[in-house]
Amino acid sequence: MTKTRYRDLTENTNAYLAPLRRDLPDVMQGFSALARSALAAGAVDAKTKELIALAIGVATHCDDCIGFHAKALVRLGATDDEVREMLGVAVYMGGGPSLMYAAHALEAFQEFSAAA
Repeated sequence: MTKTRYRDLTENTNAYLAPLRRDLPDVMQGFSALARSALAAGAVDAKTKELIALAIGVATHCDDCIGFHAKALVRLGATDDEVREMLGVAVYMGGGPSLMYAAHALEAFQEFSAAA
């Protein structure tokens, strides 16, 4: 049996966000526009921006962030080595708690990679 912890988590989060999309359309559209703009390729490419986002998800202990950004990194062609190196920086910056969430981030990336 294949574990799908992060796929399930991101799907459930999307479902729970549906009422916010319905009840707060301006807020949610604004947030989506901010995300698209912030993550768009520019002087820094989109994959590097997603690596940064995943590192921040690790540092802030946000499982949902880890799921969504790990999924995006798979879509953008990130390698295991790129993710692992970034996780080393996230652990350096965040200490022991970030080390625990780095393990979660690696799990999420590998789960989405296996499904791709």
